[in-house]
Amino acid sequence: MTEIIETIWIPMPDGTKLAARLWLPKGARANPTPAILEYIPYRRRDATRIRDEGMHPRFAQAGYAALRVDQRGSGDSEGVMLDEYTDLETQDGVDVIAWIAAQDWCDGNVGMFGKSWGAYNSFQVAAKRPPALKAIAPVMGTDDRWLEDIHFYGGVLAGDNFWWGSIMQLYNARPPDPAIVGERWRGMWKERLEAMSYWPAQWLEHQTRDEMWRRGSISENYSDVDIPVYFFGGWADLFRDTPFRITERLKGPVKVLMGPWAHLYPHDGVPGPKVDFVAEVIRFWDHYLKGINTGLMEEPRLRFWLQDAVPPSSTQTERPGTWVEEGRWPSNNVETRTLHLNSGTIGDEAEAGPDMAICSPQTFGSAGGDMCSFAIPGDMPADCRIDAGGGLVFRAPVLEAPLDVLGQPALTVSLKADKPQAFVAALLIDEAPDGAQTLITRGFANLMHRNSDTMPEPVVPGEEMTVTVAFHGIGYRLPAGHRLMVQIGSTYWPILWPAPEPVTLTLAPGASILALPVRRATNEAPRVLPVPENPKDDPPVSQVRAGSMDRSIKTDLTTGEHITRFFLDGGVFGPVGRIRLEETGTEMAEVSERLYRIHPDDSLSAVATMEQESHYERGDWSARIKTTARMTASTDTFHLEASVECWNGNDPFHSITWTHDIPRNGM
Repeated sequence: MTEIIETIWIPMPDGTKLAARLWLPKGARANPTPAILEYIPYRRRDATRIRDEGMHPRFAQAGYAALRVDQRGSGDSEGVMLDEYTDLETQDGVDVIAWIAAQDWCDGNVGMFGKSWGAYNSFQVAAKRPPALKAIAPVMGTDDRWLEDIHFYGGVLAGDNFWWGSIMQLYNARPPDPAIVGERWRGMWKERLEAMSYWPAQWLEHQTRDEMWRRGSISENYSDVDIPVYFFGGWADLFRDTPFRITERLKGPVKVLMGPWAHLYPHDGVPGPKVDFVAEVIRFWDHYLKGINTGLMEEPRLRFWLQDAVPPSSTQTERPGTWVEEGRWPSNNVETRTLHLNSGTIGDEAEAGPDMAICSPQTFGSAGGDMCSFAIPGDMPADCRIDAGGGLVFRAPVLEAPLDVLGQPALTVSLKADKPQAFVAALLIDEAPDGAQTLITRGFANLMHRNSDTMPEPVVPGEEMTVTVAFHGIGYRLPAGHRLMVQIGSTYWPILWPAPEPVTLTLAPGASILALPVRRATNEAPRVLPVPENPKDDPPVSQVRAGSMDRSIKTDLTTGEHITRFFLDGGVFGPVGRIRLEETGTEMAEVSERLYRIHPDDSLSAVATMEQESHYERGDWSARIKTTARMTASTDTFHLEASVECWNGNDPFHSITWTHDIPRNGM
């Protein structure tokens, strides 16, 4: 029977203690086992408790000690957290692994995994080469924080820098649990609150690929990671290029499984089909931590879900398709097809014609959904026809046979811009016979970064430039009767923050090239992946208040203002409302409203706001947090305002307001 220890304390060299939950397999104290570590800042005691219960007990049942550790300054751990992916965070991870390996229930072999933040720091800790760390399984994270994070897309400032930073504004203000840390919880909470800064402003001080983004990017030196890696990702998630880069550049064994999923573990995967992540990764752990030949590493290294065409919808629960395998990347099964953007058409040969120009309305991009879907209804891309009038449109001939795209398409564009600061948004689209347009993938390029991501150069208005727009990786099958399309725009709100002025882009027909990775059909029959079993017991959680949500776009016909609203009564994973964890008696609630406002003719009218409120209650313990955030910009400055208010019961406990004016630097 598994032994569960609710809280163990892991001492760091500086005396700080990190809180962890431990699942020990039967007999581990007499016969030590390998250990599996998950190390994230999202509160193991309550916020991720139900999610953790779906994985860590199964690791223990498979003969592994499983640990879920709160990072320094989060959950019930001591100390403060000053930023994401700091050197101290990484070193703490190294020290945690050394502590685990020295315990009498561990045989000295450790594996590390995690999704999102936990994927990042799995890579980062592995790069430090702690001796006991034998393998990692990152889920939906990146090797390069500049190229593929929530801050910048194609060198353009992402709206997610504001949104996710505001989420962390709330998370960083959450208190430890007095049932774990005792009466010192108030002092620990106060220490965290007084150490807080507003992270979106902190990040916005770094608008080029500087040391901030190089820190924690294993792409700076891939050779630092020399242990086996099993990467899990999803086409509806943000991190779609990392699997291609690491497969090509890491020298150790690499496995990749890319499904159709949003930002969820594969066993919770939406759109489906789901895959039993725990069963799959246990085969990986067994191979590298126990020395059992499970056959996993004898299979082709890469498996991708090749998505079938579906009607466009911002809500998808299932995504039809088929699994395909590749033994290496680049693959001998994939060839680059070169196509040319002509006068509204896409062809095998370049054709000259009159120049084409577009000045997209600032609302172009409203059909884009979120760059990183959480599978919340309405957060995936909608019909691209919604935006079609705001971009240049190019159509290929109707397909006579299916076309399989696998990899990272690229668009090399020759163009001119009429303003010194500009960017390009490009969409690759599947157009059905009825005219419906489903997004395949998209990419962006900041024209001020055309020569360097470290030294932005203003555009010379009217001067011809050649830039490459890298589309995000994708696996997609266009059926016969459909056609390939490209849309090009000069803005993409609210996914990207707009340039200081509306921009007109001018393209010469025949001068731009689409490089399309086309996969030839193969006859492989991949191993059937494990399907998650339905839980035998209902999770020990009760709903105290039903959740709700609203995701809408409204146009004020009197002013022309365009308003995108996302209201959510629940956490970032959906409208769960207020819930009670029966094991601990803790009640939790989180409510947020995010608004993006813009006028179609005025890029400086862009406003992003976010309000959030969070509650933790149990018996006579009650903690409440309220945050606000607002972002605007002038031609040369970003302006951010934010606040945090906290209450202990009904008594005000802490309050702070920040105001930041940050010069624009090529953004």
